[in-house]
Amino acid sequence: MTSRVLVLGLTGAILLTTACSSQPTATNAPASTGAAAASKTPGSGLSKVLFLGDSIAVQEALPLAAALKASHVGFQSIAEVGGGNVVGPFSGQHWTTLPAQITSAKPTVVIYQITTYDWATPQQQQQAYEKLLVTVTGAGAKLIFVTSPPIKPDDFYQPHMTALNRAPDAARTVAASSSGKATVLDSSAVWGSTYQQFRDGTADRSADGIHTCPQGAARFTSWLLGALAKLYPGLTPAPPQTWANAGWSASRDFTGC
Repeated sequence: MTSRVLVLGLTGAILLTTACSSQPTATNAPASTGAAAASKTPGSGLSKVLFLGDSIAVQEALPLAAALKASHVGFQSIAEVGGGNVVGPFSGQHWTTLPAQITSAKPTVVIYQITTYDWATPQQQQQAYEKLLVTVTGAGAKLIFVTSPPIKPDDFYQPHMTALNRAPDAARTVAASSSGKATVLDSSAVWGSTYQQFRDGTADRSADGIHTCPQGAARFTSWLLGALAKLYPGLTPAPPQTWANAGWSASRDFTGC
């Protein structure tokens, strides 16, 4: 497939997603209301987004960086392949550097996409998300949790699916008691409730059952921009045509597409 055909396909998918997802789903309405109210105060708004997550987030960060730049919003991704999680395996090592990374980035909003490594007990998940909230608010930012896309678990993930499936509830519990400092966005508006490799005849998710393809990452970006515009009315998302053809779709981070 040539890059021209791919980009045209992405643009069509983005426009379709925008039309279908004009009401992004915030799974914690009171927290969303608080964030929106805060954004209307003088001097507040969305000036910089810091994006956290695993290798799925690494892929999503590619079009998201282009889209936020076109929307005149600062962006930095510290998503990590094989990690990026705040609870579960490798999280202890991650916490040795994460607070300093968040503080030095000086974000307005920190977006944490719940990772495929966030398996732990309910108490551990909630404690970790509370720790993340304290760290983010201590840096003067608000926290947005985004649910991860559904996966087709292989032998590695299968034993952990119960824990992964309950992680969003732990995030919702934290957001509900955050006094508007955190919210949870449900990305099922983008991905549906089960893994689907193809949409509109084009690869949307990787054949590995876990990762995303350029079209899926673009649809996620369009949806997330709409969600941020709901929370921060001063944000005007750039049209898809301004960022869909920015070259990110050729990244080697996309595999199995």
